[in-house]
Amino acid sequence: MKNIPSISTLSLTLLLIFSCASAAEAASAADAHEHFLECLSHESMNNTYYDNDVHPTNSASFASVLEFSIRNLRFASESTPKPQVIITPEHESQIPPVIYCARKTDTEIRVRSGGHDLEGLSYVSQNRFVIIDLINLSEIRINVEEKTAWVESGATLGSLYYRIAEKSSTLAYPAGLCPTVGIGGQFSGGGEGTLLRKYGLAADNIIDARIVDVEGRILDRKSMGEDLFWAIRGGGGASFGVIVSWKIQLVDVPEKVTVFTVNRALEQNATQLIQRWQEVAPELDRDLFIGIFFFGLSSAVTGANPTILASFFSLFLGDVDRLLPMLEEKFPELGVTRKDCAEMSWVESTLYFAAAPIIPPPEPLPLEFLLNRTQPGLRLLKMKSDYAVKPISAEALEGLYTMMYDSEAAESFELMLPYGGRMSEIPESAIPFPHRKAYMFKVALTVAWKDSLAQDSDKYISWSRRYHSYMTPYVSMNPRATYFNNRDLDIGVNNADGNTSYAQASVWGVKYFGDNFDRLVRVKGEVDPHNFFKNEQSIPPCGKKED
Repeated sequence: MKNIPSISTLSLTLLLIFSCASAAEAASAADAHEHFLECLSHESMNNTYYDNDVHPTNSASFASVLEFSIRNLRFASESTPKPQVIITPEHESQIPPVIYCARKTDTEIRVRSGGHDLEGLSYVSQNRFVIIDLINLSEIRINVEEKTAWVESGATLGSLYYRIAEKSSTLAYPAGLCPTVGIGGQFSGGGEGTLLRKYGLAADNIIDARIVDVEGRILDRKSMGEDLFWAIRGGGGASFGVIVSWKIQLVDVPEKVTVFTVNRALEQNATQLIQRWQEVAPELDRDLFIGIFFFGLSSAVTGANPTILASFFSLFLGDVDRLLPMLEEKFPELGVTRKDCAEMSWVESTLYFAAAPIIPPPEPLPLEFLLNRTQPGLRLLKMKSDYAVKPISAEALEGLYTMMYDSEAAESFELMLPYGGRMSEIPESAIPFPHRKAYMFKVALTVAWKDSLAQDSDKYISWSRRYHSYMTPYVSMNPRATYFNNRDLDIGVNNADGNTSYAQASVWGVKYFGDNFDRLVRVKGEVDPHNFFKNEQSIPPCGKKED
């Protein structure tokens, strides 16, 4: 019988093996890092790159560049995986060498524009990766005569709104409320805002684009073909390449629009108003958008019993004299008066909603606020979104209120976004975004917290999952639809190595894209058959489909 090593000897042996393996892995990672930088240097001999565009981990600029566009502090910890290099190109021609060298060194690419990716997929990976940060690709060119604009993906919504207003007071673009959101993610995932009932989504109004594909080719709509052009307008750009710019169709708005915010607590019939809103808001004139924020107020805030505050916020494409009779006819229960309303330009309305639609600021913000890329009050975040196909009952709302009183929901809020109007007219297959005629409104919960310890985050994320379970009977089913730009990895993920079957990916894919998922898979198989552009929820190539 052979000698059995002692526990201490066995432990030492395992430690040595583990240490050697770890050292080998570290050396391999370091080698890959150096090989990538050497490759990039070689491929950039024609001065494609400048010294300040490449930020390796050991550079003085690395941390500041990485952290500047992180909008969810869940992914700002020391333990969060970091990229080997961050590239901040100043021209689209600088991107093909990055793709070539990443492929050559078996390195993933993550592409970031504004950093509002709620699951951090644009700047976090469990595999070896580099970031292409598009922050310097932010040029915006407005053509008033054609009512079009070319917008680079690193620009923000605020800067787009500002540049439109510089040229015209009667042109606008239907996109989101938050001015620091990056164009790249917003446009490629859909893009909801206060103009959606009149003009649809941001992605519905894109007429051309420029993308760098897996072969390093820079393609426009004509050269990429209609299938790929279809896929990147709502199907997520990161699955197909690096989208560097977009040509958009601007839309008409009046010289003056009207906004209002009306806050109602439970004691002021908030539940009855929310119920009435569910019936009315999707059927209103398409010039009128009314959304709802609601959240819990604790006893410490109210000085009495806890309550729910529902904030009805609205944009109307017209003056107050036209708005008030419309509300009196369709939604008199809300009790909107002339003093609740304010007339302003469309671009001023974007400031109004960006500042605080629940409690508008005492003084109007300067237009230059829209150019600010920094965002105060950052939190750790988790989001869940659903679509309603029928009104949510008073009893269901009351059960939801009970959850909103939990300590985990202290900084959280619910958003209810009405559809109808133009959203009901666009076919579900027009672009990958499928949530159209069958849906009355979107319901989205944002859970926010300050505690950064892992066990504290687990507590809030667990609460968000209990909320999601509670909402199951009251929202869409088969599939339970959700919005791609409200990214949620809880609904399913790909395998880390990229070898994900069609069946596995469809678990999350049909929730985001419905029947459009199959076409997205086919397009992916045509343009990126070896699945170079991948992440936890990227489209798999068609070759992975199982019969």
